[in-house]
Amino acid sequence: MTCADVAIVILNYNGEHFLRQFLPGVLAHAAGARVVVADNASTDDSVPLLRHGFSQVEVLVFTENLGFCEGYNEALAQLDSPYFVLLNSDVAVQPGWLPPLRALLASNPRIAAAQPKLLMHNDPTLFEYAGGGGGYLDRLAYPFCRGRLFDTLEADCGQYDDARPVAWASGACCLVRASAWHELGGLEPAFFAHMEEIDFCWRAQNAGYEIWYAGGASVVHHVGGGTLPKSSPRKTYLNFRNGLALLYKNAAPGELAGAFALRLLLDWVAGLRFLLAGNWAEAQAVGRAHWHFLQKLSYWRQRRRLARPHLRVDERAGTYAGSIVWAYFARGKKRFSELD
Repeated sequence: MTCADVAIVILNYNGEHFLRQFLPGVLAHAAGARVVVADNASTDDSVPLLRHGFSQVEVLVFTENLGFCEGYNEALAQLDSPYFVLLNSDVAVQPGWLPPLRALLASNPRIAAAQPKLLMHNDPTLFEYAGGGGGYLDRLAYPFCRGRLFDTLEADCGQYDDARPVAWASGACCLVRASAWHELGGLEPAFFAHMEEIDFCWRAQNAGYEIWYAGGASVVHHVGGGTLPKSSPRKTYLNFRNGLALLYKNAAPGELAGAFALRLLLDWVAGLRFLLAGNWAEAQAVGRAHWHFLQKLSYWRQRRRLARPHLRVDERAGTYAGSIVWAYFARGKKRFSELD
């Protein structure tokens, strides 16, 4: 299948080394798609490298670092392709990765986004944290994946090769229908980075769209932590702040109050665990995340009104009706297949 109507868009910030390593593979396996790199005011030699070493790549240069969300919003607003691939600069695409995603969206106009199987770049036998075999949420909006529950990664033995609807498609690599993207207003700008794709996919489901995992037909390898390392107070702050906003914006009215109260409690338990482990900076990040969410509560109320209607847990694909925190830490469920 030709993918000439697809724009592969890589948002770059000081990722010269990743561009050198992975961009040739993207170009080799683009399946006829146009390739665009949007540079978020990098201070390294990313832009000279692109202009002199990759003349076939379209380059958009921003004058300031807009963050992941606004960076993609600005870049995609300048493109007229009917399909977009959001692709991290630290992803190694594999031969034949794009046509199955394109075919999946072409098969059903209600599919807003789809992701491939994500495996670790350093060890492709394992699923990768940022998407694995498809993204899920529990009823408190804690994200997890088939193939990854918290810090436990499964080996890929073909157990998640089936295509299926999921709760969210990974922002590391996903194909998005442009009409749905524009209808939903792109990514939430106040998130800056982290969980923005989950919010987009939840809003898409609320609006009547579907989100899919393409199964074993499409595979990429992801380095992960290209912008922020897996363990980072800044990343902890963004994940906890955006996690609260994600739940507040999108949960059904009858489910919000109870879920939000329990989410706050579990967040503080996580902060206490950071303290007991001597990770003072991480514990502070949890506190700042909650404080800054409350400071912008009026903004989040406004965004919640725009996200209606809100589907219940049992109405959304890829949603676990229980608590993944309880299942993992209290009941010892370490694999997706062990969940009820």
